[in-house]
Amino acid sequence: MSSSSLDTEKTPSWVRDNIRAVFSAFVLYVTFTTFLFQPFNIPSESMLPTLKIGDFLFVSKYSYGYGRYALPLPVDLGPVVGKKRTFFREPKRGDIIVFENEKLGVTYIKRLIALPGDTLQVKDSIVYLNGQAIQRTPAPDFVDEEGQAFSAFTETLPSGVSYTVLEKDGNMDHLDNTPLITIPPEMYFMMGDNRDRSADSRDPSLGLVHQSTFRGRAERIFYSSRGNHNILQFWAFPFSLRADRFFVDLRPFY
Repeated sequence: MSSSSLDTEKTPSWVRDNIRAVFSAFVLYVTFTTFLFQPFNIPSESMLPTLKIGDFLFVSKYSYGYGRYALPLPVDLGPVVGKKRTFFREPKRGDIIVFENEKLGVTYIKRLIALPGDTLQVKDSIVYLNGQAIQRTPAPDFVDEEGQAFSAFTETLPSGVSYTVLEKDGNMDHLDNTPLITIPPEMYFMMGDNRDRSADSRDPSLGLVHQSTFRGRAERIFYSSRGNHNILQFWAFPFSLRADRFFVDLRPFY
């Protein structure tokens, strides 16, 4: 009998079972986060009031197929994959999409407003899609957790998708007026719901977004915390949780 066989026989069965369980859990986790869902947390207020800083959500990797940024592998697939996507499915106006800003190497989350072939222009905060103003009606003012008040509006896309957008600076902001553009093939126009606090496709630092940079579609908030307590003040932790935002389904918002 070989020494390796003796070693195996000497290993308690509960140790082998635990090793198998840990390995199986690792394989499931890698499969889950690579091909199905990836956790993502909200770092800025650009998607208020739909998403808040401290929200943690699941992003579906399969919604638009798989590309360079949809697979979180330890190697850069760019030279091999380029801008190709496998099993690509066209997103819809209003989708909340996580994507990569290749210019800055930063991950963004924004709402898709215009598809390839659409024309778009922002004039005095109103978005004109294919020559028609996107319907916007006043909504009750929104006050954030720091006490800042925002003017709120319900915006409704031609498909019937409605969501709330915020304005803070009226129509004076440089992002409230853009040139008329036609969206090229494979490119998309993204905007944050917090219009005066969002660097998005209106801003040259981002511009139009190529489909190859999509990571996935925001699906569900699974956890949310204000995160404004001192880490040493552990007793304050329960009071920082936003329990009303746990497991919130985001699909009704697009």
